Amino acid sequence: MKTFRFFLIAVFATVLAYTFQVGNTHGWSFFSPFIDDIKSMTWAGQFNVDFSFFLIFTGLWIAWRNKFSATGIGLGLFTLVGGIPFVSVYLFILSLKDNTTMKEMLVGEN
Repeated sequence: MKTFRFFLIAVFATVLAYTFQVGNTHGWSFFSPFIDDIKSMTWAGQFNVDFSFFLIFTGLWIAWRNKFSATGIGLGLFTLVGGIPFVSVYLFILSLKDNTTMKEMLVGEN
């Protein structure tokens, strides 16, 4: 579990640093370029469509894992804009539970 936590920290730090660099260089409006790439029907647009569905699936998993409670639905929706920085923090917090296993992290109490 320690290795997994280290990986989550590395993912969070890498994406956060990259995000700040891009934001400072190109501005903080990411929705417009994201949609423009999709409209362009290029590989960048294909990646954005693929990534969007990945975020939707991840958000649904988090909502399901939390039994579609109000909190679970809120966390799932936040995944759509929080991306991997949010998911890495979410998994890191889950990993801190005493004696938690990977199975418990993935399926919760179900």
